[in-house]
Order: sequence, then structure tokens, then C-alpha cells
Amino acid sequence: MSEEQREKSSSVDYRQLSMDGLWHNNPGLVQLLGLCPLLAVTGNVVNGIGLGLATLFTLIISNASISFSRHWVRKEIRIPFYVLVIASNVTVIDLLMAAWLPHLHMVLGIFIPLIVTNCAIIGRAEAFASRNEIIPAVVDGLMMGLGFLFVLVTLGAMRELIGNGTLFANAAVMFGEGAKFLTVQVIDDYKGFLLAVLPPGAFIGLGFLIALKNLVDGWLEKKNKSSISVIPVAVESK
Repeated sequence: MSEEQREKSSSVDYRQLSMDGLWHNNPGLVQLLGLCPLLAVTGNVVNGIGLGLATLFTLIISNASISFSRHWVRKEIRIPFYVLVIASNVTVIDLLMAAWLPHLHMVLGIFIPLIVTNCAIIGRAEAFASRNEIIPAVVDGLMMGLGFLFVLVTLGAMRELIGNGTLFANAAVMFGEGAKFLTVQVIDDYKGFLLAVLPPGAFIGLGFLIALKNLVDGWLEKKNKSSISVIPVAVESK
């Protein structure tokens, strides 16, 4: 790595990069990208973890690949190149899940290949990875992926808890038969709430998460404003 590249890498604010991916510019709560799989598979926590990890690894590997090759790709073909890189990575992840997690792969179905069309991944490739060194690009992909994973897991937990009264149901699908003990019956003798596990429940749950984030942001902004003290300026008399 040359001195100029080191200076560019060191000038990146990794704290701001992390906060943007996890909170300020969260792809699920702020950018509202990738909503199709986010709303479709979050009927429980396990599905959210599976798709979230697949998206996370796709973001990291794609950002690293695009950052590494950015100097050799002509601007005219950059978008098709991004799609090709992302599709290749998703294909590898899809095949690995089919081999090692066949039951989860069957449950997630078409939504694993559809990661290719996730605008959040293409957007990060164009807006960040193609303009920065590998390490910042990897950190950006990691934080954006973790932010998306957080929304998937939180929404899945909400819907599963309200809909079935459980958490980590079907954990054995992802972690094997030895993980059955992870399933927690939070509410005993619960008859369930069907709306929560249906598609409308996903829209309602996501709306509540966005509203909660906006409330927290408003509270933090108000707190920061109130903490700023006004220093009176002494006016000299003539």
C-alpha cells in the first residue's frame, strides 16, 4: 500500500462509518432498501438471522472485490460489473447454504438469489466501495450488513413473539438438532395472533420500528440542543 493510499485509508472516520451503517443510514430503517426479503422472511428470528448473514457476507465480499478492482473497470460498464460481482458472490453463498443448511435454504427459497437485486448492495458498491480502499470498503459493508441484520432479527423477533409467543422457534433448522433447546416459549398457552405472521404484520412491525427510531433521534437531538449552553457576551459601555 502506497503512502497516498495509507493517508486516504487513515482519513476515513470509522466511527462515523459504523454509526451510519448501524443507525443513521441503516438500509432497512432509513434508506428503506431491500424491503421485499425483509418483509417476506421475517416471520421468525431464525429466518431473519439466515437471510441477514447471507446479505452481510455478500456486502463484505462484494465491497472488497469492487474496491480492489475499481482502477481497472471502465466507468461505462461499472454497473453491469457490479451486478456480475454481486451475482457471483450470491451464487457461492446460495450453494454453500444448500450444502450445509438445506432446510433453511429451502425455507428462504427464492429470497437468497434475490439478494442480487438488493439496492442496498448495489448502492454501497457505487457510493462507497468504488471510491475507497479495501479496508474502509470492508468496514462499510460490515456495518451496513450488521444494520440490515439487526432490523431482520428485531422484526423477526417481534413478529414471532406476537404471532406465536415464542423466540428462536425452529432453531434446529439453522443450527442443527442440538439447538432445539434454544427455542423459548415466552408466553404459555398462547393461541397466537395470525396478523403478526402475515405480510400486513410485517409492514405494521416495520412501521413501528421506523417510528421508534425517529422518536429516539428526536430525543437525542433535543438533548444535544439543551446541553449547549449560551455564553453571554459582555457589551462594553461607551
